[in-house]
Amino acid sequence: MDDRVGHRDPRVPEQRRPGSTEEPATLRFDVLGPVRARRGDERLATGSPQQRALLAALLLREGRTATAAELIDALWGEEPPSQALAAVRTYASRLRKVLDPGVLVSESGGYAVRVPAEGALDLAVAQEWAVEAEKARTAGDLSHAREVLNRTLGLWDGEALAGVPGPYAEAQRVRLEEWRLGLLESRLDMDLEQGCHAEAVSELTALTAAYPLRERLRELLMLALYRSGRQAEALAVYADTRRLLAEELGVDPRAGLRQLQHRILQADPELAEPSAPAAEPAMVRVRPAQLPATVPDFTGRSAFVRELSEVLAGAGDGTGAGGRVMAVSALAGIGGVGKTTLAVHVAHQARPAFPDGQLYVDLQGAGPRSAEPETVLGSFLRALGTADSAIPDSLEERAALYRSVLDGRRVLVLLDNAKDAAQIRPLLPGTEGCAALVTSRVRMVDLAGAHLVDLDVMSPEEALSLFTRIVGEERVAAERKAALDVVAACGFLPLAIRIAASRLAARRTWTVSVLAAKLADERRRLDELQAGDLAVKATFELGYGALEPAQARAFRLLGLADGPDTSLAAAAAVLDLPAEDTEDVLESLVDTSLLESAAPGRYRFHDLVRLYARACADRDEPPGERGTALSRLLDFYLATAAGVYTIERPGDRTVVHLEPTSYRGLSFGERTQALDWLFAEAQCLLACARQQQSGSGLRRAVDLLWAAKDLAESGANAKQYEWAATALRDAAQDAADVRAESRARTALSNVHLAAGRYSEADQEARRAIELATAAHDATPVSWAATDRGIIALGQGRYEEAEKFLTTARDGYRADGNRPGEANALCNLSRLYERMNRPSDAVTLARQGVDIYQQLGLTLRLANGRYALGVALISAGRLSDGLVQLSDALEMFGSNRQRLWEGTTHFRIAQLHLADRRPAQAAQHAEQALAIGFIGGDLIRGGVLTALGRSLHALGQSDRARACWHEALSHLERSGAPEAAEVRRLLAPLDAS
Repeated sequence: MDDRVGHRDPRVPEQRRPGSTEEPATLRFDVLGPVRARRGDERLATGSPQQRALLAALLLREGRTATAAELIDALWGEEPPSQALAAVRTYASRLRKVLDPGVLVSESGGYAVRVPAEGALDLAVAQEWAVEAEKARTAGDLSHAREVLNRTLGLWDGEALAGVPGPYAEAQRVRLEEWRLGLLESRLDMDLEQGCHAEAVSELTALTAAYPLRERLRELLMLALYRSGRQAEALAVYADTRRLLAEELGVDPRAGLRQLQHRILQADPELAEPSAPAAEPAMVRVRPAQLPATVPDFTGRSAFVRELSEVLAGAGDGTGAGGRVMAVSALAGIGGVGKTTLAVHVAHQARPAFPDGQLYVDLQGAGPRSAEPETVLGSFLRALGTADSAIPDSLEERAALYRSVLDGRRVLVLLDNAKDAAQIRPLLPGTEGCAALVTSRVRMVDLAGAHLVDLDVMSPEEALSLFTRIVGEERVAAERKAALDVVAACGFLPLAIRIAASRLAARRTWTVSVLAAKLADERRRLDELQAGDLAVKATFELGYGALEPAQARAFRLLGLADGPDTSLAAAAAVLDLPAEDTEDVLESLVDTSLLESAAPGRYRFHDLVRLYARACADRDEPPGERGTALSRLLDFYLATAAGVYTIERPGDRTVVHLEPTSYRGLSFGERTQALDWLFAEAQCLLACARQQQSGSGLRRAVDLLWAAKDLAESGANAKQYEWAATALRDAAQDAADVRAESRARTALSNVHLAAGRYSEADQEARRAIELATAAHDATPVSWAATDRGIIALGQGRYEEAEKFLTTARDGYRADGNRPGEANALCNLSRLYERMNRPSDAVTLARQGVDIYQQLGLTLRLANGRYALGVALISAGRLSDGLVQLSDALEMFGSNRQRLWEGTTHFRIAQLHLADRRPAQAAQHAEQALAIGFIGGDLIRGGVLTALGRSLHALGQSDRARACWHEALSHLERSGAPEAAEVRRLLAPLDAS
């Protein structure tokens, strides 16, 4: 949408010096909106419109003097009043009394405004920020450039120089508006460069309606629609633009727009704008040189290469931080991540900066017997030309002689595979001009002054490139998807990729698909990843063998849990340890690089390390302890999620009917913290539920889905929720556990319903009611009856809908579940709205809202206000309906219910259409498409129908037709009666 809509005067903040309470407030001026002068928070009286026009003319000259004649021309143009000069002097005198002394000055028969401080004029701030944004964009920092441009655009407060008369002000208004639009187009261009095309469509749709002849906006809208998978609409925008330009101006679209249409028609793959990697500098051989040879197929790691090269270059030539002291860079990472390969590659590139030599040693820190520092020093001293007879015996003397020999020389030392900081300290040069590169599985946090680098696995693109360089372009190109599966199975770990690629390269009869199939079996994957003397498992064995017993136990048990990572609290449950002790052992594992710190308080395994940890657990951990650890984790998630449910839905008795837990969960002081936890833990929580498909954990796992139902309704985790519910339903069916099966089917029905899959949802809900009735479990009956009522409502079976929803209401009342009762009332309201009983619909919705308000509910109150808003619209009370829907929209947003946000945008779009505001309707419909919505094909068809109506009213008939054709396909697929109306809308357009 246009960035001026809903603006709330984001002025440049006051700048105050700390402790300066007596300092007068700074005088500041605004011209990017109404012309204003402010002293601190006080708005100054700037007088009549002509007086403000004088102030604006002076401010826009940025301190330059304007003559009286120039000011008269600026204020009145070619027909000034007879007393124009006197009026100018009067205006200047009045302004001088309001402003600070020395601000408005008289010079050479004219006037000037001396802005008192940097940043005191909003236009100057905007110009400065625009330059900063352009520099950031040129440097490739698009995120910063976008952020700065958003700040810049936020300085506008409506129309520039608003209400200021005179020809000069009018000309400047046009100039500033053109500049603003140019900045907005630049920001939108960067939005598309960063992949935010879906989000940009809504804003661009509103802008093209506001500025229909601005071709650059049309071009950006076409590109955003195309990248959002809406090719027909993108081409329709071009058709609308061509017709509009011909009718209004008698011209064709400019070349850029025509070329974009052609590229869209050709599905040009370059519209994705690939970037090319920077070339790497060449290497030059110098002596002495102990560096191992760099690998010929070194791939990727460009950011790390650049970072380390800059540190080493500064150390070698004395221009960087390393020129003041000896530079040390320490690379840490799990075994096989490519630390040595990267260090050797960087060291070779840095050789020109170290003409006096490069030393290398493998310190064997991961093995059972690491190299002794005194032995390494003896080797280094010999390499530097020291005679054996001159090498002392003790470590201290050798280290001192080593530093003396290196004094005044420029030498690079590569200390590979170090055990710890104590091992390498004696091996570090002591003077400027030298540098050391260290690799280790342990983070050298206790190595003073070291530049620490944590090396992660390769990106998917880098991994595929490495695989291709070893295997050959032809074999990979023929089976690209299988190649991507191989590098993913390798966890993008360079050693694993090199092993897999080498095996394939040595077996010409294998296809890439054969290798991918072998690696797909997780139980055999580590065994497959070995070739010659290279083996991933052997690399991990070295690290595991060095662990203390407590570390090894934590490593084994944490590897049992599915999910992308583990929080500190969840890990404490798995290990059955206090949080402080858990953190100590986990951080020690991070230091060994067997575990990664994903974020403060969160930890994760590399995929292959997790497989190895599970193999160790199978081998070294008693079966009972493995099951008990996962049971504690399930208890932790269920107890905590139930607590979140209680905070989110006070008065809802669902939690009373959940399975009991033995391990306590977390507690939260307020609902924002509770929701933060639920959504942060979503993937881990659902993975835990899906993992418990047998034994005593099955019922608790199903109840965990019930307690975490917000994850399904939000849309963000709906797919993972569905997978877990499906797996648990099948497991419960296999176990003949009718209670667990009925609850799993209820959860699954809810997911299908949100996605608009009515047939699947009804099937699950019907079976859930049968099973729950047989198990004497009343709660799923009410839940499933609600779903069946909503389904019948959507399919026009109003009598059945009323029966199901009444059953749900009565069930909730019998259980004393007030929020459930309110939900049933709101759904009955929607039914009566569809049955053309608006008065009954409003009454029931208000009853539901009243219950939610009495209970202090927020998210459910949003559902109630949504239902009330829809009912009020059906009653013809559009303004009241808009108030309710706007409140619901804000509440859904604060509760992270994205799909309900999108659905509410759809209803607001329908309201604006009914009120004949097509531009606003189009904006909300586009936002619904960008966000998503509850209801799948049925609602998508409705949104596209509303968007088409809006566009047609705005004169964009080609794009409207594209929307209606797509809407028709969705409505026909869902069997909705609204399809007939869309056919009626299309008939005259298709006939023309």
